Amino acid sequence: MKKKQYWFLGTGLVFIAAVLYLSIGPSGSANDDNDHITDVRFEDLTANYEYDQDPYYSEALAKWQEQGLKDASTTVQIDGSSPSSVSDEQTIQTGSYGGKSNVLVWNTAKSGWVEYSFQTSESALYEIHASYLPLKEEGRKAAVQWDVTIDGKHPYREASAIALYRTWEDARPILTNSDGDQIRPRSTDISEWSDKPFVDSGGAYSEPLKWYIPAGKHTIRLQGHEPVAVERLSLVPAEKIPSYEEVKASQANVPAAAGEAITLQAEDFTYKNDPAIKLFSDKNDRSIPRYAGRIIYNTVGGLRWLEQNQEITWTFEVPKTGLYKFGFRALQNTIAQKTSFRTIRIDGKVPFKEFEAYGFPYRASWEGTVLQDANDQPYLVKLEQGKHTLSLAVTLAPVKSALIDLERLNAHLDAIDWDLRTVTGSNSKKTLDRNRTWDMEQDFPGLTDKMKLAADAMSVLSKRLVAANGNKDSISQGLDTSAKDLRSLLRKPEEIPYNVDEISSMREKFGTFIETLMKQSLQLDEVYIIPAAAQPPKMTANLLATVWGSVQNFGYSFDSRDSLRDMDQTKLNVWVQRGRDYVDQLQQLADESFTPETGIEVKVNLLPNPELLLMSNSAGVQPDVALGLTQDLPVNYAIRGSLVDLSKLDGFNKLYPQFSPGSWLPLYYNGGYYGVPETQSFQVLYYRKDIFKRLGLEVPQTWEEVYDLLPTLQQNFMNFYINPKEFATYFYQNGVDFYEPGGLKSALDTPAAYKAFKQWTDLFNTYAIDREVSSFYQHFRNGTMPVGISDYNMYVQLSAAAPELNGRWGIALLPGVKQTDGTITRWAGGGQRTGVIFERSNKQEEAWKFLQWWLSTDTQEQYGSDLEAMNGVAFRWNTSNVEAFRKLPWKQEDADVILGQWKWYKDIPNVPGGYFLDRELGNAWTRSVVGTTNYMSSLEQAARDINRELLRKQQEFGFADKLGHTLKKLDIPVVDRPWEGMDGSE
Repeated sequence: MKKKQYWFLGTGLVFIAAVLYLSIGPSGSANDDNDHITDVRFEDLTANYEYDQDPYYSEALAKWQEQGLKDASTTVQIDGSSPSSVSDEQTIQTGSYGGKSNVLVWNTAKSGWVEYSFQTSESALYEIHASYLPLKEEGRKAAVQWDVTIDGKHPYREASAIALYRTWEDARPILTNSDGDQIRPRSTDISEWSDKPFVDSGGAYSEPLKWYIPAGKHTIRLQGHEPVAVERLSLVPAEKIPSYEEVKASQANVPAAAGEAITLQAEDFTYKNDPAIKLFSDKNDRSIPRYAGRIIYNTVGGLRWLEQNQEITWTFEVPKTGLYKFGFRALQNTIAQKTSFRTIRIDGKVPFKEFEAYGFPYRASWEGTVLQDANDQPYLVKLEQGKHTLSLAVTLAPVKSALIDLERLNAHLDAIDWDLRTVTGSNSKKTLDRNRTWDMEQDFPGLTDKMKLAADAMSVLSKRLVAANGNKDSISQGLDTSAKDLRSLLRKPEEIPYNVDEISSMREKFGTFIETLMKQSLQLDEVYIIPAAAQPPKMTANLLATVWGSVQNFGYSFDSRDSLRDMDQTKLNVWVQRGRDYVDQLQQLADESFTPETGIEVKVNLLPNPELLLMSNSAGVQPDVALGLTQDLPVNYAIRGSLVDLSKLDGFNKLYPQFSPGSWLPLYYNGGYYGVPETQSFQVLYYRKDIFKRLGLEVPQTWEEVYDLLPTLQQNFMNFYINPKEFATYFYQNGVDFYEPGGLKSALDTPAAYKAFKQWTDLFNTYAIDREVSSFYQHFRNGTMPVGISDYNMYVQLSAAAPELNGRWGIALLPGVKQTDGTITRWAGGGQRTGVIFERSNKQEEAWKFLQWWLSTDTQEQYGSDLEAMNGVAFRWNTSNVEAFRKLPWKQEDADVILGQWKWYKDIPNVPGGYFLDRELGNAWTRSVVGTTNYMSSLEQAARDINRELLRKQQEFGFADKLGHTLKKLDIPVVDRPWEGMDGSE
């Protein structure tokens, strides 16, 4: 009996072991089947697809070092005032600037270049330094950025974005408004002549870039657009940074300093290299000065100190020479479990390698940190008696190699995705023929090997990121999960084609990982210089203080000053129909700039619903100014006598030419202009560069070229996106205005209008454009619609939420209609937000000053820069001010396209009863596309219905009598030529 029991027991154990083996795999690990993967040649990820970009600096440097190239031992000086060639001799000349004579004064309004000839005596690796001073011009805030080539070539891709920074200080003392809130101080450019090395603007390397230059004659070209004075360029040997052990040995005889720690309030820094670095008000009970129910700027950094190379510098004085350690009261909780890195400099230099990229680990709340090694031993630095500086700069150095390989991995996955979709002939597993049996080796030769390589690469990247970060985070865990998912697919290769969407989702996820890794947030309250023999000061509050602080903050939360009902009549009241972030930023900027300049205090309130304007008017409560209104509201209110005619105010004639004539059309009524354009959306063509290259396609310039493009797209199971509700483009490009010049009847019963309507409907009836698309953004992202027409929101979505497509998509001018003279008309609207002044306001003069200030170039640029720096690219400000637009951080190639299309901006006028235009044209489209109605009959019916409603409203507002006879005309302005105010656009 026992033998039988043992036999069953043994058989059961064998069976369980077999199941475990099959489920876990040969590695024998139930927790992680990636442990056996130790290394991958990431260069192999690029071997199977075209990869024609310049190498990264790290790759180029590694190659040079493999070749045995050494650092230079000599220095070469290049006189800045003696270029061999310049792009424009009128704007780039030798002169005097900043107290120095015989320097190059580079003052081009657009991109220009300077070339220098020089000679080296040895073939070696050099650092390049520049003695420079950015020109201090009103509104200039950007760092000097150069595209640098040696003998006409980039040695690595970072050479196209070399940064030299300005120096900024915040105004002191910090002012307070009448509510008791501190006003965030404005930043002032205090740049002086400085000699700095060329560094990567992406902050990817903690040391200056090196350049291999063979012995002999050479040419260096600097190309950029920021005005700057250049005294000289220097090719110098790299300065070797010792390890801490070496420094520690050298200062063995230096005494440990004694005494009390020096405490600096972090917000009282000496200077910074980016005006986007801002102060923050923090409510923590230990943050000093203590929050007491009013805004008080007691910390610095956070979400405004996470971009590459942003640096803050503090000045302090030590009483006695000796060894000191450094501490910070810091908050680093933006991204869970992710470490932020800073390059730490003492007196402008990194003292040892461990400070090249010091990690501040994630902490959920404020915490005291003393800079120390892995064994919790503080780093000690010798400081001489007297003044010193301490600087912290954002760096990506520890994760840069992982970022590079993540980009390679994403490109590798894209190639796999493309191969699968090309052979299966489908872009979704929902439409894939599931009755077909796939043989992976025959149908997709080599694809499983590529997927295995991708899974191995994910495992290795996960381990590298854990090592750099100090612990696991969502990114390393996400890579592990994706590796397991791929290996799961490989266990049943014949099922892989049915799971192609999983590859796409991985690419999207990894693109997000790249964006997350680049964010390096850190907020500071206090900075400590601590004698080596002293204990660090207490950096956190005790339990009692924490509880009492929470009680106080709860009490402060009941103090609301944002009620629309209780307006302060001593202030200019501005209501804004935008989100809270926009409202708070405007209040901040008005306190910083407008009130000090004019003496007019402003109260900005959030307007959650525009209908409140009508209700508040009935209640006798109305603002002086309203912003963020849709473009139809000003005329609707003007018809009823609620708004001020801005064209009658002093200075309007100077304001009008700053905006495109087409943007004023919706704001015109009965001889006056009742609103101002604040923001404008733009219609442009979006296209996937990578897919166009694979299919050998050219970007279409006319609608005929679009028609020629469609067969190739549709044969590859793709299509062109067009929003069926957007109709203005077709009519305007065919020379059709929607209303007769008098504004009393529609102009839709003309041959040109029928032609435009037919073009619109034929796109869906004849050329098979999809009538309904749930999300162009999603289809564009996964490649099923690699080209289409969309607006500003699409641009922001792609920039903020599709990082895996960086460099793989672009924008172009809208397709247009070729004219007899060969030109192409590209008219299009876009929609805009507007600002108005109310007739009942008793502060109309102050309100007009505010609107002029608000629409000025400097204010719009500052507001846009602050919004984006605080909230990211998703808050890119689409200002209607062209000059401010040029100064915001758009990619130059994209800005050129948008400015080129801006010339053709033309929105639809608003007239009494004009709301019927959109409704009836939509009905006409439905009748002809969804139904079977002839396009001419359908448009004729729309024109009749629109004219009937126009007449009814004209009779209501006194433009026609009861019999339909015209009493007066609206006289809509005519815009029939592209805007000539777009200097420099194509």
